[in-house]
Amino acid sequence: MSDQTPRVEDLVSLYRRAFSEYGVQASWNMRAMDSPTAADALAITRALRLHGGMDGRRLAEEIEGLCRAAH
Repeated sequence: MSDQTPRVEDLVSLYRRAFSEYGVQASWNMRAMDSPTAADALAITRALRLHGGMDGRRLAEEIEGLCRAAH
């Protein structure tokens, strides 16, 4: 279980980063969750890919990679 703690913290950090850096352009129609789950984080990756430019795409890939590693 201690192996997954950093992953969860990393995922939450990336999720919050997505909203702080791309909220206006990519996640304008979504509300940030206080305690996001992997499903919440995955829900924003499509918007990041479509509207976040190359940096948003890279962030989406990081989020997806962490979600895959958790399974």
